[in-house]
Amino acid sequence: MTQRLTVTPAATPFEIIEDREAYHGYGRVHQYRLTHERYDGATSEVMTREVFSSGDAVVVLLYDAKRDEVLLTEQFRPGPLPRDDNPWVIEAVAGRIDKDETPEEVARREAVEEAGCEVGRLIKVAEMYNSPGIFSEYVYLYVGEACLEGAGGLHGVDDEHEDIKAMVCTREEAAKALGDGRLRSAPSFVLIQWLSLNHADLQRKWG
Repeated sequence: MTQRLTVTPAATPFEIIEDREAYHGYGRVHQYRLTHERYDGATSEVMTREVFSSGDAVVVLLYDAKRDEVLLTEQFRPGPLPRDDNPWVIEAVAGRIDKDETPEEVARREAVEEAGCEVGRLIKVAEMYNSPGIFSEYVYLYVGEACLEGAGGLHGVDDEHEDIKAMVCTREEAAKALGDGRLRSAPSFVLIQWLSLNHADLQRKWG
């Protein structure tokens, strides 16, 4: 039977019995002991869950509407290490939100740091939890107007140990990379899919 999507109210009872910081390094791991109200009205058993916190982030796909090209980056990412023998990941420009920065400011800053590109107009595509089962990270997704003629090369901030390769390709090539396994970053996947659906409108506005 078809049902309407509903969101459980924030006032629905839950109880954090204990919040312990289990680790504090590049990120933080909080260990919670908690209960919550079940859908049948009963209270769940006490459960223990770990949550990794590293702050919120911005991902911006740079798009040149005149050339119908996008810019993607590749860099070493430690996240795949437990399950993958290739930890180099292709993705859109991305970075953490520092204190007192807006997501839009981060998108513009990271485009310069990771790709050497200035961003014109920005379109917010979505806001989302990247993996809410274990990460507190909240991600802001944008498509940014950019001139990609002559763009690419090696970039990054030295004191952040960044070693980033920026690559320009056609929009169609980026979409193809979703299907053949070259692009495995979820936020970038969302952005390229969105651009595949909306590129004609952007070309009218930005071209």
